[in-house]
Amino acid sequence: EVQLVESGGGLVQAGGSLRLSCAASGYPFRDYGITWFRRAPGDERVGFACINIYDGFTAYDDSVKGRFTISSDSAKNTVYLQMDSLKPEDTAVYYCARSWGCSGDYFGGDYWGQGTQVTVSS
Repeated sequence: EVQLVESGGGLVQAGGSLRLSCAASGYPFRDYGITWFRRAPGDERVGFACINIYDGFTAYDDSVKGRFTISSDSAKNTVYLQMDSLKPEDTAVYYCARSWGCSGDYFGGDYWGQGTQVTVSS
């Protein structure tokens, strides 16, 4: 069964850093992409970054570009999201999802993790 598990969330101060992990299992890891989504209080879940595992291509929304970085470790079937220069507006539940690809045109997914809470204080 396809499973994705996020971890690494927590409470940080504005300007701080946090690294999230997305551990994937139950499918050929390198055959798919991973997309990160987040849902802020009162808002819909929106995608903001993705990675193609097979070639390492990454794409970012302007809201996080230059501050967040995606990487992958195929030996661990894990994708990481390094978040720097965090802002209070980054406060959200963060999800990873298996995606059909990563092109920068659209963020989508078919299997989802349970989410991990990120809270950025001012």
